[in-house]
Amino acid sequence: MFLILFVSKYHFIKIFSHFDITMIQDLLKHQVAIALKHLYQINLLDNQIVIENTKPEFEGDFTYVVFSILKQSKKTPEQTAQQIGEYLKENILEIESFNVIKGFLNIKLSNQFWFNFISNTYNNKDFGFTFAKSGQRILVEYSSPNTNKPLHLGHIRNNLLGYSVAQILKANGHEVFTCNLVNDRGIHICKSMYAWMQLGNGETPENTGLKGDHLVGKYYVIFDKQYKQEIETLINNGLTKEEAEKQAPSIIAAQHLLQKWEANEEETVNVWKKMNGWVYDGFAVTYKKLGVQFDKYYYESNTYILGKDIVQQGLTAGVFFKKDDGSVWIDLTNDGLDQKLLLRGDGTSVYITQDIGTAELKYHDFNCERSIYVVGNEQDYHFKVLQLICKHLHKPFANGIYHLSYGMVELPEGKMKSREGTVVDADDLIDEMINTAAETTKALGKTEGLAEQELNALFETIGMGALKYFLLKVDPKKKMMFNPEESIDFQGNTGPFIQYTHARIKSILRNVGEINFDEFDLNQTQITEPERKLLFLAYLYPQAIAEAGKDLSPGVICNYTFDLAKAFNHFYHECSVLKEENVNQRNFRIQLVNLTAHIIKSSFGLLGINVPEKM
Repeated sequence: MFLILFVSKYHFIKIFSHFDITMIQDLLKHQVAIALKHLYQINLLDNQIVIENTKPEFEGDFTYVVFSILKQSKKTPEQTAQQIGEYLKENILEIESFNVIKGFLNIKLSNQFWFNFISNTYNNKDFGFTFAKSGQRILVEYSSPNTNKPLHLGHIRNNLLGYSVAQILKANGHEVFTCNLVNDRGIHICKSMYAWMQLGNGETPENTGLKGDHLVGKYYVIFDKQYKQEIETLINNGLTKEEAEKQAPSIIAAQHLLQKWEANEEETVNVWKKMNGWVYDGFAVTYKKLGVQFDKYYYESNTYILGKDIVQQGLTAGVFFKKDDGSVWIDLTNDGLDQKLLLRGDGTSVYITQDIGTAELKYHDFNCERSIYVVGNEQDYHFKVLQLICKHLHKPFANGIYHLSYGMVELPEGKMKSREGTVVDADDLIDEMINTAAETTKALGKTEGLAEQELNALFETIGMGALKYFLLKVDPKKKMMFNPEESIDFQGNTGPFIQYTHARIKSILRNVGEINFDEFDLNQTQITEPERKLLFLAYLYPQAIAEAGKDLSPGVICNYTFDLAKAFNHFYHECSVLKEENVNQRNFRIQLVNLTAHIIKSSFGLLGINVPEKM
């Protein structure tokens, strides 16, 4: 535990009286715009000026590229960049120097700027977050499981992505809510129900020792095997594959069960309630392990009713049309798509029907301008249709519908298939990750001095951190290959590497003791290149949060934190902290180390990942 008191003897005179030290880019943009007007009579707005981070191979912090203005400046790239650089150096006290490489103006900020930055942020655990409210309300829907099977690896990516996106949006100043639409009705549910009713012999989670979602999933697989056998028999008896798939006794029985459920037949509804109850209990256990939660649950067994009512209203208004068999459709050919079924001829609903109802309920409950659906990319067409239908119905929430389409998770051996029982079960994977973390950590000798309870907590922290980081570091739009062995590695772009870095930092800080910093003497304190690189990356944390929020990509946070951890380890290797003899230099480094620890913990918090204090 240590106490840091800091009083700077330097006061910056800024061109902006309310200039925030974390927004130097805005100052640079503004002054570049003024320079262009003053030097070349070029009129550009601040937001038309692009200030980039200087490339690692060049000296500097920020770069302005002049090629786009050469026609107006009527000078060479080097002359243009030189003139702008001289103007900026004269008008911005925070600039120490600049250099020109062809048309690239590289700007280096002064040590005074960085000391001012560190003194304002080193002990701010909320650094990087936007506390000015945007006024925007956003609803993030994620998870959306089916109650006919347990959660699997694909669901894990969905849950982690949805949770993290919600946290990142909150950090950007938005008012964010989360919800979970449970797919608790439909033909897939009836398949599990039918198999259990025919072959279950009274099995329950209690008398089998199985988690409820695992037990129900077992009968979904049993149904599929029986269904395939029936299809094969019918094909051997002369039917086509398409005919056999429709006439197989099991699928006909499941369809009849769905009709009885929608007719509220008592026995069917009771079985449905019982089996769904088992699944909900199982899901709750898995959600707790994953560390995710929701502000509200919606159930398709309720929302499909409202959806059917809205379809009837649309039919009356002429938005939809009815075919001879009684089915209801919408024609989207003018929108570049095709005709879409909304109600079957027997009156039963389809997925899009209940999604229309859910969208209406969500808007009524939360009144959000944006409604983000975290759903795999195999549903891209579905959500295009949903938004178009809502637009044709003139729903006020239609334009705010956004499908966060993410790629599937694949395994080295191929694609997962629920019906064939070849999925990677979420619970089994979580247990495997924790066990692997325990084996790896013990083998590396990182468990000395920890009690058994501390060890178990550490193994869970590392195992879940490895899993979450590996699944989140890939851009959501890309499909990914999951390799558990690669994810638990204390070297490279992994969760455990960054967690170990945090533990190393906390070890340093525990050995600092109680220190009072009266003031820094800048004349006796230097910023070395390793320190400067770490400072600069720390400074970019708000920018990383903003970018991740704009792109809805936790991967931005992952890769930023990895770069920060790498920079810290380089700094740690090159720069002594506790043994530094220059008191000013030592105190400055302690502040820098403290800020780095805060950012790692904060950024991993946005990903739903814990960081250990010891390791």
